[in-house]
Amino acid sequence: MGIPSELRDAWVNKRQSYTSMMAASPNEERIIHSNNSIREAVPEGFKAAAIYGVIAAVPTVIACRVIPWAKVNLNHTAQALIISTASIAGFFIATDQYILENARGNTIGKHGKSM
Repeated sequence: MGIPSELRDAWVNKRQSYTSMMAASPNEERIIHSNNSIREAVPEGFKAAAIYGVIAAVPTVIACRVIPWAKVNLNHTAQALIISTASIAGFFIATDQYILENARGNTIGKHGKSM
């Protein structure tokens, strides 16, 4: 069923007329800039995290497959769990570091605050 188009258009037009009368917040520009910085930081953090995840997984794979103790005492499931744990840890650590680094740069460089 839904809302008839005439009623919907009248509601949207009335809502737009109210928002045009509202005063802008003095912090609105900072909030928009902060949101843009977050949008830029997340994809870059994801790229760095993917690289660090692979970098963490490769030596772990080699260790699980080459070290004699691991070959004898760990079945394939245990080896896979160890490898994925190392990869996921590298992924999350890299993402966290990159996003926090950008957040600090955003706070210090753009807003004039010191830590």
